[in-house]
Amino acid sequence: MGKQRDTELINILLNDKENELLEFKSNNTNPKVIGKLCSVLSNSARILNKDYAYILWGISDDGCIIGTDFNPNNKSITKFKLSQALSPSIHCDFRLVTHQDDNIVILEIPATTITPIEFNGTAYVRIGSATPKLSGHLDKMQILMKNLQTYTWEHEVAKQFLTADEVLNYLAYKVYFKLISQASPQSIDEILQYLERDNIVEKDIGNKWNILNLGALLLANDLNDFGVSIARKGVRFIAYNGDNKAEVVSHRKDGLKGYAIALEGLVTYINNLLPNSETIGEVYRQTNAPFPKIAIREIIANALIHQDMTITGAGPQVELFNNRLEVTNPGESLNPIERIIDLPPKSRNEGLAGLMRRMRLCEEQGSGVDKVIFSVEEAQLPAPIFRTHGNSTQVILYAYRSFADLTIEERTRACYQHAVIKYISGMKLKNSSLCTRFGIKKGNESQVSKVIKNALSKGLIKIADTESPRSGYHPFWA
Repeated sequence: MGKQRDTELINILLNDKENELLEFKSNNTNPKVIGKLCSVLSNSARILNKDYAYILWGISDDGCIIGTDFNPNNKSITKFKLSQALSPSIHCDFRLVTHQDDNIVILEIPATTITPIEFNGTAYVRIGSATPKLSGHLDKMQILMKNLQTYTWEHEVAKQFLTADEVLNYLAYKVYFKLISQASPQSIDEILQYLERDNIVEKDIGNKWNILNLGALLLANDLNDFGVSIARKGVRFIAYNGDNKAEVVSHRKDGLKGYAIALEGLVTYINNLLPNSETIGEVYRQTNAPFPKIAIREIIANALIHQDMTITGAGPQVELFNNRLEVTNPGESLNPIERIIDLPPKSRNEGLAGLMRRMRLCEEQGSGVDKVIFSVEEAQLPAPIFRTHGNSTQVILYAYRSFADLTIEERTRACYQHAVIKYISGMKLKNSSLCTRFGIKKGNESQVSKVIKNALSKGLIKIADTESPRSGYHPFWA
């Protein structure tokens, strides 16, 4: 399949003259020339918003096939040495193709996605047939930086040059139609049109198709079909027989399916592992889980949506301990942690977020964090922790502990979160509402008065109306 695609790709490229995305060579294999051209073409591809640029060996300047003796496995021009000279490193793929009995070498160079590509400390660009320093052409630099800001990982190719049948074998397209509440079309062409409109697939050369990262991540029947970088974005779940990672692992589950298939199954799997307690009311027995199901679902969905896809080798992780549930995703929160409940969410992955909302896999509006807090308060659980550490974001849900067992820090955090929830509901934090939140009975109101006083002293809440100090409290930023 690879050779067939390369042959068709060569035929298409030979219809063009040398340009900002294409360079012809005969046998020039000078490593410095190749390295500089990698910088030139990668930067130029992003300026033009194209995914790849190419160098072809075995082609004359006027576009005729002449063949080449270039051996891309030559030790003086190894991919390893090339990646060392390029910063940031990019994956440059040399491929030897026999075309009309002549050897042609293709070097496929991906467009830069993070910052201008430098060769030995200098970034270059194509201007006509010249390859000057990028720093000398501010107009090109401005376009490049603007395009880098709008680059989306979701639109990169996960698997290419597939027949229509192969696309449908790799993707759970029936799940897609079910979740968007749309009857699945009868014809393959119509199915692909739907998938193309949602940036799940795109057309490739030769009447073939590519599956994009968004499609693979959401709808893969098996993430391993799409290589290591996609497979590692699967949700990893670990349960421990205790309160820390030194304890024995009781359950482990590595996500092998796309998020649209896996999310509900993972939430159900976790809930089935949780011990349940029973409370007996006046009429009915009520079963209580350590963590609200909606809270588990929302924090996992948020981790999927807001992760930084450009961090390689890492994906969302869910860890269950006896006393807490931790959900971690790669990438720092784009909103300040103290405003994560009330501010509209900022997503690095708008395509993923938008499609998951249409599929009703996450909140239509807002971040879903408010639902987490509402459900936690209703169950009178300790306040969750939201934190950024290293290059990741973590949310921790805690199992029930009585007010007496909570630390001063935990009580203060719950007070602040309660103030936020009240504020976004158009109300104020009051002694009585905080008593209800903590499950404190009448006559013990002085206990929450101390909590409020501490939150005030730390600047987390403020008096809502200075002319009526007893009217209630708002979060500090209101």
